[in-house]
Amino acid sequence: MIPDRIIEQGTLQARDGRAAVEVRLPWYRALPASCISGAKLTIDGVEAPADSLRWQMNGVESTFADMKGDTDQWWFPTDSAVLSGELAVDGGGEHEVRVDLELYIPYIIIADDQVLHIEEHDTKNMEVVA
Repeated sequence: MIPDRIIEQGTLQARDGRAAVEVRLPWYRALPASCISGAKLTIDGVEAPADSLRWQMNGVESTFADMKGDTDQWWFPTDSAVLSGELAVDGGGEHEVRVDLELYIPYIIIADDQVLHIEEHDTKNMEVVA
């Protein structure tokens, strides 16, 4: 819905073989962690391995499997989350950062046993911040 705001400009970090970027919710209402079904982090055309991805929200770091049943943690449109993964990124120059998000919208029912599923993407160029 608001894909061009997913990646927070100027938030790319790289440390100890991991890269991280802050992301914003591309939806107008808060969602529980259980509705964040997946993400991808790609830098300069190289995708972080899926099993290395971590999601940090409200100070809690989780895997997407951990969040599957988590209805206690909520992602609000005004809050940034941190998506990180195993990617070696050098500190020099600009890097192309792409984030793909998969979300379920639990209050929009599209069939007897289905809710709305959205996939949003954003790409930004930025340097690694110290």
